[in-house]
Amino acid sequence: MAEIRFENLHKAFADFVAVKDSTLTVGHGEFFVMLGPSGCGKTTTLRMIAGLELPTSGRILLDGEDVTFRRARERDIAFVFQLFALYPHMTVRQNIAFPLKCQGMDRAERNRRAQETARLLRIEELIDQPVSRLSGGDRQRVALGRAIVREPKAFLMDEPLGALDAEFRQIMCHELRALHDRVNATTVYVTHDQLEAMSMADKIAVMNQGIVEQFGTPREIYDRPSTMFVADFVGSPPMNFLRFSSALAPGDEAIRLNGAMVPVPRIAEGRAEGGLVLGVRPEHIRLADNGGVRARVFGAEYLGTTQIVTLDTDHGQVKARIPADAVARAGETVSLNFQTPRLSLFEEATGRAIRGPAAGVGAHG
Repeated sequence: MAEIRFENLHKAFADFVAVKDSTLTVGHGEFFVMLGPSGCGKTTTLRMIAGLELPTSGRILLDGEDVTFRRARERDIAFVFQLFALYPHMTVRQNIAFPLKCQGMDRAERNRRAQETARLLRIEELIDQPVSRLSGGDRQRVALGRAIVREPKAFLMDEPLGALDAEFRQIMCHELRALHDRVNATTVYVTHDQLEAMSMADKIAVMNQGIVEQFGTPREIYDRPSTMFVADFVGSPPMNFLRFSSALAPGDEAIRLNGAMVPVPRIAEGRAEGGLVLGVRPEHIRLADNGGVRARVFGAEYLGTTQIVTLDTDHGQVKARIPADAVARAGETVSLNFQTPRLSLFEEATGRAIRGPAAGVGAHG
């Protein structure tokens, strides 16, 4: 395993900037996830770490050693792609052992390490089967095995579960995390799927338009989003946003919404002028008969264990996650109570959180 660090990493393709001056550290043995929508720069960052793309500027360090302009084969890393890229005419054993054969390792040692890798991946009984007969999930295990058998310093994975169906993806999420814990290798994993990121990662970097908007643990990113983009991208349903006037000064502890006083996080000194946005997660809203923000029920989605209720307020539409047995009839007027400690406050113009110092804000080492 190894520490991976990139400093002021920047990549431009002509006039298009794919990655903008990112600085991050992936610790020894961490499972690190780069999360974001298509085109946000996460795969480009991964390819620069791998040596498949050269940065326009900045540095990449692997275990403290500058590898910025080294070729991919000189970096002692293994790459797992979304497409399995296996040799269909070969057996599982031959596919797993192929990188060792390319290194000139003798047959006995290749077989021993292939067998051990198959045992680790729980595909020992398939080791002499041709990969053309395997299911998608087992093929992905073979692709992982071909990376693991080399015993590299780090694993880089570019949406490796994207070609699997939903059921297999969920199973493989647990398998990948368990495998990571057994191997204890540094892993950099790219995905656009927030559930994959939240369920597997030790640390997450949320990217948007080439910028790392927030870097931290899954809990930090979910509970204390540093921007409205992060709050909206992470969470299902995403965070609700209630817009109101900027008549709020440092030290104020409440705002008035629909005639109700709502406690809010204290804002920092020196914030930019303009409108403010109150952020609240659906599970932090409670329905009541009176005493809170007035809202009209628009509709409800029954999900078995819970239901998602959509409500109209004077400050925007919101969704609340409430118990499955609660009653919410379309057209009726209710009051909304918010869990004050779990609220966020943002500047509308910049989209940034403006409460006191927040964990994991921006890109940092």
